[in-house]
Amino acid sequence: MSDHAHESEHEAPGEWRKLAFLAAASGVLGLLSLVAEQFLGKDSAWALALVAGSCLAGGWDAAIDGWAALRERRIDVHLLMIVVAVGAWIVGAQWEGALLLFLFSTAGAIEHYAMDRTRGAIDALLDKSPKHARRLGPDDTETEVPVSALLPGDRIAILPGELVPADGKVLSGESAVDESNLTGEAKPASKQAGSEVAGGTLNSWGRLIVEVTRAERDSALQRIVRLIREAQDSKAPAQRAIDKWGDAYAIFTLSASALFFVYLQLTVPDGIREASPLYRAMTLLVVLSPCALVLSVPSAVLAAIASGARQGILFRGGAAVERLADVDCICFDKTGTLTAGVPEVAALEVYPEGPGRLRALSALLTLESSTTHPFAAGVVRACLKEGASLLPVQGLSNSPGQGVSGTVAGTRWSVGTREFVGGGSLPPATVAEGAIVSEVWASDGTVTVRATLVDRIRDESRSTLIALHARKIRTVMLTGDREEAAAVAARQVGIQSYAAALTPDAKMAAIRRYSAEGHVVAMVGDGVNDAPSLAAADVAIGMGGRGSDAALESSDLVLTDDRIGRLVDAIELSRSARMAIRFNVLISVGAALGMAAYVVFRGAPLPLAVSVHEGSTIVVCLNGLRLLAHRPRK
Repeated sequence: MSDHAHESEHEAPGEWRKLAFLAAASGVLGLLSLVAEQFLGKDSAWALALVAGSCLAGGWDAAIDGWAALRERRIDVHLLMIVVAVGAWIVGAQWEGALLLFLFSTAGAIEHYAMDRTRGAIDALLDKSPKHARRLGPDDTETEVPVSALLPGDRIAILPGELVPADGKVLSGESAVDESNLTGEAKPASKQAGSEVAGGTLNSWGRLIVEVTRAERDSALQRIVRLIREAQDSKAPAQRAIDKWGDAYAIFTLSASALFFVYLQLTVPDGIREASPLYRAMTLLVVLSPCALVLSVPSAVLAAIASGARQGILFRGGAAVERLADVDCICFDKTGTLTAGVPEVAALEVYPEGPGRLRALSALLTLESSTTHPFAAGVVRACLKEGASLLPVQGLSNSPGQGVSGTVAGTRWSVGTREFVGGGSLPPATVAEGAIVSEVWASDGTVTVRATLVDRIRDESRSTLIALHARKIRTVMLTGDREEAAAVAARQVGIQSYAAALTPDAKMAAIRRYSAEGHVVAMVGDGVNDAPSLAAADVAIGMGGRGSDAALESSDLVLTDDRIGRLVDAIELSRSARMAIRFNVLISVGAALGMAAYVVFRGAPLPLAVSVHEGSTIVVCLNGLRLLAHRPRK
């Protein structure tokens, strides 16, 4: 079923201005018609011409939309309003018809303004893509080129106050970069050689030389733009339900009004009628028209998506906004989610010791270089530091949650958990007390390598879990790491329960078990190793900074700057949106049913019915728009 909000989805920004002009013209002409009636008489040509002009201006947009719906064999609210206005002229209540169309067009302008404001908030947030870049040649000469011409490997110069043209890595220079449009974090992030920068962010004070790592279409900003565009077009479950029954409801409204007319015509004697049956039937038609109901969900959902995007919280559609509010159990991956996710190698041991150490480390380096596991980067750095070499590998195979195998220099090696590689029992490595220790093993059957890694808890993890517990949300840590490392991490972060040494399938089974117990489950992971778990959860939440490609593609909700504390903000925003939706539905349904009962049993003038109908529509729009000002609690 069509409505103001739906029609506005495909209209140009600023459409509300045209509607506001038509509404104003309708109002002015309507007032002039009353003046003409006062001085020239109700049936004067001037009075009738002015009220006709008022109806024409107020009903112009509704007539266009109603005709388009009729051509598609649909009945929408615009058509219902035109039917009522025509009926008002038939019974000689043309001024009531003019008032109806004036208020309807005014409400339409306000609705379009609310939706335009919501989309404008998103556009202002994302329309920061620079158009040109300073590309450096082999002799460091600068050439201004379109950003679309940049390729990975190009070097670019970024001056103070300029937008970063593309994703890249800083080669030289030092500065601070404002990343608030991507992460919602107002404090600029310091950048120096080796730091990564994202296209569309703002360079504050220093000159940077950056190597481009992604083409424009693959940049973080463009991926987020596509994500939010998809979210705008994705309807919430409540909205889909309303749309599903929309056409049937419109037919019901017409049928109920027609039956009411027939009932009055047959049962109420002419002498005691306060108003004609047609007049009262049209009044019922107005109050039953579902303008406010159809707008109750999208007005809140679109505003929530826009507000979240400003805070570094990307909802992938209205369904995610609605579902997150009901979550009462959140499962977390450990590495890269509750912990910092950049473990460093504290010890690199080869057994038995001897001249084969470098060969073993080279095999470990080669196989770890072919994986995306969070431990791989630290292991690779440690192996390179000891002089290991990257060698060709053949027959590479991956066992999810366990490790990888491959043939290196004619020998079959396995890298992963101790059980997977068949490692023996070795004395623990010496690490700092209380450290979160993980291990990566490698073996060819004769030589065993053990890399001992140390990670740390994220600064925000403990406070985030405390905030979740205060909201009666159960917290669980699901990790494929060893029991010892999981126990230390669980104790430090304060999580309610945990399970260790889980394969991806076991994680997925655990989530399904919580769902079977009646919980609405969310899973928080990096989107790379946690794909089965994310798919099994009711709400998949990705950490956008780590493995952002996978996170953006597989998650219902993305925390763009990897700040776990944003999860609490997202839940608060989702619950605020749900409250706004419930209030909107209550207002729209209550106003319609209450006025319908009044019209049927007591009778009501058409202007009163119009005022209540359009008033509820405006209240619904403004209540949804209120979410644009939502701010996370301190």
